[in-house]
Amino acid sequence: MAKAILNRVKAGDLELKEKVVAINRVVKTTKGGRTFSFSALVVVGNEQGVVGHGLGKAKEVQEAITKGIEDAKKNLIKVPVMHGTIPHDQLAKVGAAKVLIKPAAHGTGVIAGGSMRAVLESAGVTDVLAKSLGSANPHNVVKATFEALALLREPISVSRTRRIGLKKVFNG
Repeated sequence: MAKAILNRVKAGDLELKEKVVAINRVVKTTKGGRTFSFSALVVVGNEQGVVGHGLGKAKEVQEAITKGIEDAKKNLIKVPVMHGTIPHDQLAKVGAAKVLIKPAAHGTGVIAGGSMRAVLESAGVTDVLAKSLGSANPHNVVKATFEALALLREPISVSRTRRIGLKKVFNG
């Protein structure tokens, strides 16, 4: 697998919408009893090609979600979205999670599972076919989806690299 060239974005003055992907209750047993804490996996995005993910941990659920949102704003990337879909097929793997995303025709919708759907919708992708091929662990599926989105290349940059016209990139 090629390493993703992350197109980092600053959270500055972007209007980001947040989605909670997973909340996990963690129990620590001590001599005095049980201590409960929570971890929240959150995805933020402006639905126009900018998306980020973060993990927050705290004693309260709401505090964990807030921390996850703050962490997600530090990990924003720019995704090439063309006419509501992605420019090409992409496969990515993180841990045991393996994801495949494919462009789809207009009107198809987001055909993806839970955690992948949250990431793709937050990125502003409206038509895509996606499949989680490995582990269903939401943390690794979200990371693998981000890896796949970060590996996507814009057609303009491909045409410049190959020194061919943009029409030739699409029509072979």
